[in-house]
Amino acid sequence: MKYYKISEIANLEAVSQKFIRREIARKTLISIKKNNKYLISEFDYQKWKSSYRKQEKLRKNLGKTKEKVHFIEISEEMKKLDGWSSSYHNGYNFIDLFSGAGGLSCGLVMAGFLPLASLEIMKQAFETYAYNFKKRSKNKELFKLGDIRDSKIKSEFYDHFKDQELDLIAGGFPCQGFSMAGNRVFDDPRNNLYLEMLDIVANLKPKFVLMENVQGLRTMLSGQIEAKIIKDFEKIGYKINVATLNSADFGVAQIRKRVIFIANRIGLTNFFPAAILSPENYKTLGQCIEKYMNWEENIEINHIFTKHSAKMREKILKTSEGQSVYKNYSDGWKKSPWNQPSCTVKENHGGVNLHPKLPRVLTPRELAALQSFPDSFIFKGSKKWQLVQIGNAVPPLLAKAIGLAIKKSLDKKDVL
Repeated sequence: MKYYKISEIANLEAVSQKFIRREIARKTLISIKKNNKYLISEFDYQKWKSSYRKQEKLRKNLGKTKEKVHFIEISEEMKKLDGWSSSYHNGYNFIDLFSGAGGLSCGLVMAGFLPLASLEIMKQAFETYAYNFKKRSKNKELFKLGDIRDSKIKSEFYDHFKDQELDLIAGGFPCQGFSMAGNRVFDDPRNNLYLEMLDIVANLKPKFVLMENVQGLRTMLSGQIEAKIIKDFEKIGYKINVATLNSADFGVAQIRKRVIFIANRIGLTNFFPAAILSPENYKTLGQCIEKYMNWEENIEINHIFTKHSAKMREKILKTSEGQSVYKNYSDGWKKSPWNQPSCTVKENHGGVNLHPKLPRVLTPRELAALQSFPDSFIFKGSKKWQLVQIGNAVPPLLAKAIGLAIKKSLDKKDVL
């Protein structure tokens, strides 16, 4: 039987060798290892090729049917409007599902939206949300700690909002199960969370829906996940568009790309925010955290220092910008350059971590600033849980930009 090397299949399919290795790692392409090299049999190659070609055809067909995304200028509003530090309210309301600590809600409040209700399953994140938003809503009893699959919570939402006009339902649904191979991906119980959100939208019928997710969702299963989400919302009467936005384009001192779905059922254009900064003007890590260098430790505002040994402090000081203190960590315990945007902030000190100028890791307050949280936004729970909440959050300035674009859609009352 004939066997192929990785390089040979890559050449035959006009793809990178890295892509073929990834297919082998995912076990979608079967191989054997001989003399420390991967070999693929003719049979396994043909089997994989048939599946791969079908997915490529589907992906290309999906690409042809995608509607044009409309971007709208929001730069002036980003400078002038701030509903977080003032009483500014634009007249529109929202519910936040999968609210986490409240990054998405914080940005929407900055854009002038009024929070009516929220739902979060993590206790520490819920406590953070309740603390920061309790004075911003008359319905703080509708800030819920619980599971979106809980019929009692959903019934309470349905009863309370059945006669109320809702402008927006927002949420960043989990997507762990979407990476599964096969046609039954939506049978994965983890994806029931997305379907529960869809059910709530179908029942409460908000004018607009905003969903946030990781950048990789768009390419999962060769675009089938994105296509499924679009089809689901079209079935319940929503016009839906999707775009990938970079948080750095909107004043966040961090390169953090997110997939954003915007949908509406009232026949309006789904506007997305146009970038307000070009790459050469991105906010840098240094510009963001320099002010904290002279701050004393303050647990009350999440400025919590990590106690390092003398040996570790020396290691941190000797670590060059862009490098990790540990040679085997390519994306952890890393020192981001002072004069560039930070790499992606992740939970529990993953990714960006080391202070570029001081012999310590960044504090939760500094990491929150890199996510664009205001200093008045306080995180509850232990330091460990503060880091989890910060790393999982939607950057508020990104959410603010999206909120301003949705507001313009609501204000215009017309279609492009």
